[in-house]
Order: sequence, then structure tokens, then C-alpha cells
Amino acid sequence: MALSYKTRKRLSLLILIVALPLYIVAAVTLVGLFERPPFLVELLIYVGLGVIWAFPLKAVFKGIGQADPDS
Repeated sequence: MALSYKTRKRLSLLILIVALPLYIVAAVTLVGLFERPPFLVELLIYVGLGVIWAFPLKAVFKGIGQADPDS
């Protein structure tokens, strides 16, 4: 079942305002549990985690910046 434009827009705002900051805090906390790796390894970890969250949510964000197709 496809989500309507309005639902996807609201869901994307919820993800960006609530879920993404929680994900960032969780990622920093998780990396902080271990001994600090070298700078480049730590940078690669954060870049990887920064990209990974977007792939499952691609369908939610697709077309949100466009005009409402139903209007």
C-alpha cells in the first residue's frame, strides 16, 4: 500500500526532527563505548552511519520537495 503525499510529508518531518537526532546520539554513544579508533577510521564509521540511515527511508523522502501531485 502506497503512502499518500501528505502522509509521507508528515512522516519525513517526524523522521528528520525526532528520529534522526536520536539516531545520531545512539551512533555517537555506540562508537564511544569502544576505545577511540584512529581519526580516519572514526571518520569512516560516522560517514558510513550517516549514509546507511537514508537507504531504508528513501521511499518516504522521494518527491517530498515537489508540489503535491494530488492538487
